[in-house]
Amino acid sequence: MELFDVMRSTFAARDYTGEELTEEILYKIIENARFAPSGGNRQGNRIIIIRNEDMRNELSRLAEPAAQRYGAQTNIGENPWNTIVPTQLTPDEIADTSPPKILTEPCRTASVVLVFLVDLSLVASMDQNLDRIGVISGASIYPFVWNVLLAARHEGFGGTITTLAVANEPELKKLLKVPDNFAICAIVPLGKPKKQLTKLRRRSVAEIATLDVFDGKPFSF
Repeated sequence: MELFDVMRSTFAARDYTGEELTEEILYKIIENARFAPSGGNRQGNRIIIIRNEDMRNELSRLAEPAAQRYGAQTNIGENPWNTIVPTQLTPDEIADTSPPKILTEPCRTASVVLVFLVDLSLVASMDQNLDRIGVISGASIYPFVWNVLLAARHEGFGGTITTLAVANEPELKKLLKVPDNFAICAIVPLGKPKKQLTKLRRRSVAEIATLDVFDGKPFSF
């Protein structure tokens, strides 16, 4: 596929055919994705490749508590897990909500699950002293994660970035034997999608790009 076609058609794939994603193709995906940039070119990225069924079941289980909150908040029109706007739900209301299977099952049904980590001793966090949520450190890992998904799409496979299980990171790190200085950033199930979407809906350039200042003239051509 052409680069722009890949960029415009890489979607969140959560439903898979069960077709094998071979070691050869997976290696090809990671081999090309590893050229993603990282802060200071420090390359603190790591991947754990999980095919073991019991391990994948555990990843799914660890995502369930966060998925419960996600589902409960969605049901009442909230933006799930937002730090700025806290939930109005009680812990009991969240506990009474069944975790949506679409959020937990992909780890069980995918051909392989990739767990992405970053070495916190290598990242540069220029926003560490600001009075807001830190986001800069993600620049050292998420370009790599997205490169993997673009490469998978190019090879006819697909997946999605999930982070629900990371809400339970201590248990997750224990399961995967992750050193203290690493953070888990994303859990990505990969497989052959049952449907290959070719047309995605996104906001237009004029809606997301302005000239000179935040409320400047919309950029259009």
